[in-house]
Amino acid sequence: MSGKIFTARRYKLPVVLGGVLVFGFLLIGGLSFWVLTLKIPDLHALGARRVAQSTKIYDRTGTVLLFDIHEEIKRTIIPFEEIPRHAKNAAVAIEDDNFYRHKGISPVSILRAFFVDIFSGDLRQGGSTITQQLIKNTFLTTDRTLARKLKEAVLALKLERTIGKDEVLNLYLNEIPYGSNIYGIEAAAESFFGKHARELTLAEAAYLASLPKAPTYYSPYGQHQAELERRKDVVLERMGELGYISEEELSAAKEETPVFVPKGNESIKAPHFVFYVREQLDALLGERRVAEGGFRVITSLDWNLQQQAEDMTKEYIARIEETFTASNAAMVGIDPKTGQVLVMVGSRDWFAPPLPDGCNPGKNCAFEPQVNAAAYATGRQPGSAIKPVIYATAFKKGYTPDTVVFDLETEFNSSCNPDGTAPEGVDPEECYRPGNYDEKFRGPVRLRDALAQSINIPSVKTLYLAGLEDSLKTARDLGITTLNDPERYGLTLVLGGGEVRLLELVGAYGVFANDGMRNPTVSILQIEDSDGNTLREFAPQPKQALDTNTARMISDVLSDEEARAPAFGRHSYLYFEGRDVAAKTGTTNDSRDAWVVGYTPNFALGLWVGNNDNRQMVKKVAGFIAAPLWNAFFQEVLASVPDERFTPPEVPAPRKPVLRGEWRGGRSYNTDAVSGKLATPHTPAEFIREKVLQEVHSILYWVDKKDPDGPPPSEPEKDAQFRLWEEPVRAWAATQGLSDNTSGIPKETDDVHLPEYQPTLTIPSAKIPSSLGATEALALTLVASGHFAIKQIDVFVDDQYVGSVSREPYEIRVDLSRFNIAGTQAILRAVVYDTAGNRSSAEKVLYIQQQAPQAEE
Repeated sequence: MSGKIFTARRYKLPVVLGGVLVFGFLLIGGLSFWVLTLKIPDLHALGARRVAQSTKIYDRTGTVLLFDIHEEIKRTIIPFEEIPRHAKNAAVAIEDDNFYRHKGISPVSILRAFFVDIFSGDLRQGGSTITQQLIKNTFLTTDRTLARKLKEAVLALKLERTIGKDEVLNLYLNEIPYGSNIYGIEAAAESFFGKHARELTLAEAAYLASLPKAPTYYSPYGQHQAELERRKDVVLERMGELGYISEEELSAAKEETPVFVPKGNESIKAPHFVFYVREQLDALLGERRVAEGGFRVITSLDWNLQQQAEDMTKEYIARIEETFTASNAAMVGIDPKTGQVLVMVGSRDWFAPPLPDGCNPGKNCAFEPQVNAAAYATGRQPGSAIKPVIYATAFKKGYTPDTVVFDLETEFNSSCNPDGTAPEGVDPEECYRPGNYDEKFRGPVRLRDALAQSINIPSVKTLYLAGLEDSLKTARDLGITTLNDPERYGLTLVLGGGEVRLLELVGAYGVFANDGMRNPTVSILQIEDSDGNTLREFAPQPKQALDTNTARMISDVLSDEEARAPAFGRHSYLYFEGRDVAAKTGTTNDSRDAWVVGYTPNFALGLWVGNNDNRQMVKKVAGFIAAPLWNAFFQEVLASVPDERFTPPEVPAPRKPVLRGEWRGGRSYNTDAVSGKLATPHTPAEFIREKVLQEVHSILYWVDKKDPDGPPPSEPEKDAQFRLWEEPVRAWAATQGLSDNTSGIPKETDDVHLPEYQPTLTIPSAKIPSSLGATEALALTLVASGHFAIKQIDVFVDDQYVGSVSREPYEIRVDLSRFNIAGTQAILRAVVYDTAGNRSSAEKVLYIQQQAPQAEE
């Protein structure tokens, strides 16, 4: 048996090996045949090669064309000799520094890319030489497949055997896309710098070499100018490392500030929004697919509102520019119920020149028309407009709009003294004593008033109570992504110490408007391919980001005209007659930014006013600088959306007096209003009065900030902020003549509201017939007496009020015809009150004889 097995194995092995060899020869033969027959495309037909099906971007109705991507393709072919040496070297340095040494492909780069792709499961890793990029961008599809990559490599090898290196580089620089509808370095030089390619400086050449990797992302007119600047420096440094430029040339080019010409395209509508959408399309589909795919894109934009917003912004900034030294503005409108962006104005005027004349964009321009200030990559400081996020965090933890903190001059750095001085060894600059906008201190203040009036010191205390990390988490939950440096912010966060994007801040306010439900901001509703097939379609993605009652408390405070009035006056620009509108302003301390953000249940609107280069405006609060424009446009919005009301929040009922608005002390007791003694279970609710023992302390004396309505802290002084808050409060109480009084609790209990003192009441049965008609009248004489004099008797039939008597004899007439008695019985009830507030009641059943309906004659 064993010999048979050995024999079978001996013959099977050669068969298997033979099969493998045959398969290998066939595979190699097939690949060789494919490689040999693979033809190089016609290099003389580059201009006609790209038959682009134009992608079109529309408004939300699908009827208003906002932008036709290939309406004006720009390409000018120039000879290799007219391309400056720096431009050639810059492209080689950043894209393919082995260009003049390889044969069309770089095996090391391909292997690296191959293994990254295999282990990541994603065919996105680079590895392409300039020759491969030329092949990919001119003759092949954008499919991310191994077959396409293999074809790209083979064609690159064959191309370099056909033409020389300089011709490959020449084709590359004349064909590569530089963004939007710009192809080739000549068109790029004219479009970006207003000159011919031969006139480019070293720095300008480095900028252009930075673009092809991601033209939309690195666009000098987009949101990533800082990233473009860094990539330009990388190009220059790489040129220096390769010996293409000297150290002196490198330094001079880094210092050079080329001026980009304004991006003109009068055919485009809502340009900031369009290029915001274009960047998303490129990320979703790839730049080349978007450029050539012939997609039909339906966006969320409301073109009617957008036109009004653009016109009003342009006119308003022109009017206030000199008065407030404010050169620019941005506006965003969102539907909170869907997250759809309905309005986006990125600057006062896309088509205007930068200001002041001769400024360098990205350096010292107060106004940069093509920069989308509504969606700044790095954001701007929001001032007090961030406060609702902090207060929402506090409300989540159990603090309430009625919670009281003290608005007094307060030091917040625990390394400093309560009076703001620095002890030995501490830098005085590290002490932190913020002030209020009006330089006043109000003493005890409810959180409702502190938020509505934007009072700073109580807000800093609220952030401490809410917690910095928890507040930042709330911000993230609401959709704010830029607040990622807590070490830098500290307690300044609540006064705008971090940077936010207007678009994200409006989205966060939209969560308040939508009862805590967050809908991510959306600008693309539908994408169709050139055959009309729907590739992507908007679907709501709501998520509960904040509990409903917390959101409603924020809306209740921000729409409270009474609470806001001491700071803004009645009927300010934040008020809309007959409409529920919640609003908050924000102004940075140095008046570099002015904000207004507000909402109804169905529209959230935010406005930023300032200067692109961060120069100061005239020192005014946002209510003066930005609110008039915000109000004027919101009036237009309200005329076009339904009138919806905020749902009132449930009123919290915490146990501690300080959380309910009582600041005089934290220990309370109930008294009876009649006797003045301690209330008992028999004391009627309307006579119970809560009183506190007068002990004026800061809130940290009464609450554990992590569990505000829980047990009071046994050692409050262990809190790092306690001494800093407590000393100003105790000093203020002394100036007000408010000394502690802990011995004022009455020793005796209520002795007028006792069970035995309840009055007696009788409804004489003899006066009530056994059966009554539904329309009869009943005359009654009630009998009542008590320990205290009788004050009043109220009479009801089936809880319907009949009348009252207050003097003997207690006679009353009950007319049954006045009441809707449905059955055969009714309850007659009388309630008697004495002069001390004691009460009792008596009832009788009335038997009603209903009249049978008569037949019609």
